Amino acid sequence: MRGLRWRYTRLTSQAEDTLSGEEGKEEEEEKEEEEEEEAAAPASAAAPEDPMVPQLTEASQVLSASEIRQLSCHFPPRVTGHPWSLVFCTSRDGFSLQSLYRRMEGCSGPVLLALRDQDGQIFGAFSSSALRLSKGFYGTGETFLFSFSPQLKVFKWTGSNSFFVKGDLDSLMMGSGGGQFGLWLDGDLFHGGSYPCATFNNEVLAQQEQFQIQELEAWLLS
Repeated sequence: MRGLRWRYTRLTSQAEDTLSGEEGKEEEEEKEEEEEEEAAAPASAAAPEDPMVPQLTEASQVLSASEIRQLSCHFPPRVTGHPWSLVFCTSRDGFSLQSLYRRMEGCSGPVLLALRDQDGQIFGAFSSSALRLSKGFYGTGETFLFSFSPQLKVFKWTGSNSFFVKGDLDSLMMGSGGGQFGLWLDGDLFHGGSYPCATFNNEVLAQQEQFQIQELEAWLLS
């Protein structure tokens, strides 16, 4: 009887060892299957594009899709969701400020002015209304200057003065103070300059205070 008991105890131990081994094997197999399923599963879908990203009537030669998206975040709410219409570009309409004014006739704005200079620097301005000839400064505090250097920098109204935009036959000026302009363009839209000014408390938008324009676009945002 003692021998039987010993054998019975021995058998039970072997069975338990066998069952334990089988259970461990099953757990390993299940774990491997889960890992295979996770590996085979598709990557998480990319977040959908921001529905408020504007639609352009044609491709921009100055701004990339990423830069357009970044700028759109700084527009006033009344502009959000409006399509962009290319009213003027130097590659199509020539280097002439008067041509820019003519293309703006009948437009009420607002307008985004985007430039690329000889150094490849991208900068410009958002005007709360269309660009036009004027005897004095016009516009509202929605107006701002910007520069990608290379990250976006936006220079908004400081409230110190209301020198937003002024246009004459020989130049277009945006922002002023201390005899300097935040951004100015000459009559042939080929030369320009940028200086710190009180209106926007901006940095120099280009790499140099004076620059040559390689490409300029004016987008109507309404």
